Amino acid sequence: MFQRYQKHWPSLLGAMFVFIALITLLKYSLDVKFLTDTMKIGAGLLAGAGFVLAGLRFVLKSNSLISELFTGLGVALLYMTCSFAGIYYSLWDPMVVLLSMIAVTAGTCVYAIRFHSRLIMSIGLVGGLLSPIMMQPETDQVFSLFLYLLVMNAAFFYISVLKSWFELRLIGFIGTWFLYTVYFILFQHHVDVFWSKPFRYALAAYAFYVIALFYTSYKNRMRFDGLNLYLGISNAVIFGLWALGLITPFVSFAVPLFFMGAIYVGSAWWVYRLLHVWSASVVTKLTCGTLLMMIALTQFGKGYAYKPLISVYLWVFIAAVILIIAKWCAVEILKGVSVALWGCVGLYWYVVTWNTPRGEWFGVFIPFFNWGAVAWIVIAVLGFYMSLHVDFRKLTQSSNVMISNVLSLLSHLVVGGLLTVQVQSLFEEYDWHGLVLTLSISWSVYSLLLFLWGAYSKQRIFRIFGTVVLCLVAGKTILFDLAEEATIYKVIVFLVLGAICFTISYINSIWKSPSMQQKEGEDMEVKEGQ
Repeated sequence: MFQRYQKHWPSLLGAMFVFIALITLLKYSLDVKFLTDTMKIGAGLLAGAGFVLAGLRFVLKSNSLISELFTGLGVALLYMTCSFAGIYYSLWDPMVVLLSMIAVTAGTCVYAIRFHSRLIMSIGLVGGLLSPIMMQPETDQVFSLFLYLLVMNAAFFYISVLKSWFELRLIGFIGTWFLYTVYFILFQHHVDVFWSKPFRYALAAYAFYVIALFYTSYKNRMRFDGLNLYLGISNAVIFGLWALGLITPFVSFAVPLFFMGAIYVGSAWWVYRLLHVWSASVVTKLTCGTLLMMIALTQFGKGYAYKPLISVYLWVFIAAVILIIAKWCAVEILKGVSVALWGCVGLYWYVVTWNTPRGEWFGVFIPFFNWGAVAWIVIAVLGFYMSLHVDFRKLTQSSNVMISNVLSLLSHLVVGGLLTVQVQSLFEEYDWHGLVLTLSISWSVYSLLLFLWGAYSKQRIFRIFGTVVLCLVAGKTILFDLAEEATIYKVIVFLVLGAICFTISYINSIWKSPSMQQKEGEDMEVKEGQ
């Protein structure tokens, strides 16, 4: 087929020029008012039918090239007549345009299937797309144009699937979006509402190609790559650009991005269900869809004082969903993505929490019962869960233990941040004095929690970390807290610090590390042996 196109492409170009000449003749007759509208429609139908009959005569004589050229020109003239009657002038109502398009397209498809005529389909499609562009109607008959393109695209996509003629998909896709652009510029539509006419038709074209390309790939032996993949990406880019320009004045551009991302993530899941393989199409759809959704999610709440809180809840939820998918589908890389996303959310919250509203419940600040505290808690809970249940099969046991300890330590840092922020907010809300001393108590409690967690998990690293925190608290107390004026509250604080240190010392005295437990077990075996 490519050799045939290479050999006879000048004939195809010549047919296109002949068709353009006929369109120009029609426009000239309109300007000089040589024929009535009814006569022009009749002449178009007769000329188109005449070219088709001539093509049939040549095909019976086994002259396939001339037959396809004549038949293709006839089909293009019939499309031009439908375009003139229903789009250029509203001489036909939309239902007549729809029925006439169905009749012409059905006849063209039957002829192409019967005689395996690939060239006639290309000529007819190019002519059908050129007609509305070249004629440049004076009235806005967009619904008739929509029906015109819908019938043409549906039929030609079907033939492209049935006969594996890929160029029909390519020509129809390029021509439809180009025609949309021309008509938008030509009529200068006023986009003064969200659900405007240009946006509706852009959405319809986008949805049609999403469904059509998926169906084409499904019927083509489940091949979701190649031309269909590139057209799908182009479809998303074109619609995304139009959507940004048409609806941004009314809603955030995050809305269409999130909508498109959800469609492509769903498509990736469906293709994976069909193929059971992480093919290029699945990875591309999943990656692009996830990226679009993430970009959209970063925009939700923009300009709102509580946006950091909204972002934290949203991204923690996404990290949890990715972790569930990773464990359910046994995809190691998604586990890493979830852990990295959790770390980024924790760092982000550490940076922005100081200037973010607390999110009080019932209009009253209650420590640990506000949206800011809940944000700390959900980050810490997810981190502790990851430290206990996330492991990577390709890593050694020691590496997994190290990752688990790091996640646990980071989660404990989140707990420390929770204590610090809530104590600070409490003193600011009620204008109390002694914040610095109270922070010493909260950090000592934090150190105590580290020792308790270390005793529970039998990990020495938490003992070391707790010791570092306790030493820092002691240094702060000696260097800064003692320098302040002596008060009864300071006496109470120092007594509480002493009690916490005694408790930590008690936990430390009964601490049994895994090595100590192993040694005790060996000693018991020796005694039993004796």
